[in-house]
Amino acid sequence: MASRTRAATYARRRKRRMARVEHDLTDEQWFALLEAWGGCAYCGGDGAALQKDCMLPISRGGRYTVANVVPACGSCNASKCNTEVTTWLRRKKRDDGAFLLRQAEIARSLAVG
Repeated sequence: MASRTRAATYARRRKRRMARVEHDLTDEQWFALLEAWGGCAYCGGDGAALQKDCMLPISRGGRYTVANVVPACGSCNASKCNTEVTTWLRRKKRDDGAFLLRQAEIARSLAVG
């Protein structure tokens, strides 16, 4: 019997979770999110390699949608891990209310446009 690494086990679990839900974020929507945020949604950094970060993590029932995904730099994305966004923002002493308001405005403008 082949030994299983922890990373391989988590990768299989994530693959199963991803297959159970419908993700409807298109490439056009992702590029529109990148443009609207103008950098990392959390720290404002404009690094070249922004990643899709689910505010409600996939491990907690989230999915890739315009209302749930924001661009994040690698540092913020790794730090947030699978924590819910408001909990993480408060722990980092960032203004969660201003973030949520801006995120809602951007998601609403992309849904209308």
